[in-house]
Amino acid sequence: MATRPFKVLGIQQIAIGGPDKLKLQKLWVDLFGLEVTGTFRSERENVDEDICALGTGPFKVEVDLMQPLDPEKKPAVHATPLNHVGLWIDDLPKAVEWLSANGLRFAPGGIRRGAAGFDICFVHPKGNEEFPVGGEGVLIELVQAPPEVVQAFAALAGQPGSSPTN
Repeated sequence: MATRPFKVLGIQQIAIGGPDKLKLQKLWVDLFGLEVTGTFRSERENVDEDICALGTGPFKVEVDLMQPLDPEKKPAVHATPLNHVGLWIDDLPKAVEWLSANGLRFAPGGIRRGAAGFDICFVHPKGNEEFPVGGEGVLIELVQAPPEVVQAFAALAGQPGSSPTN
């Protein structure tokens, strides 16, 4: 296996789904105190979500509270309740190229702008014959880290910052 040309920096987000996001808000916003920083609604992705923040600055973790627009349609953002985990990536295009070459299966859609405004793509939960490696049942979102996040993680690790291609 060739040298990995990218780094996974840290957790960017977790996404939690349910049939009614008001119940999710009760726990995550009202009781835990997370701040709602935005909303996202997409017919194509069958989702109505609140984007919340946990922590601050480059170490802020996004917590998405999601409900389906139509519970009978796919994707079913409410099944399973922990919908996906998002990982900050320092160079998303290089990561996708290298991971694909090493047998990782991506979900359809390619690299695109995500709900929070960052470039994203998804690792498919299951491998297949052509791409035998998947998320082992977990949907994983790879998220292009902005420069300040790349620099903050590099500083934390005691390394010089790199310059991502965003």
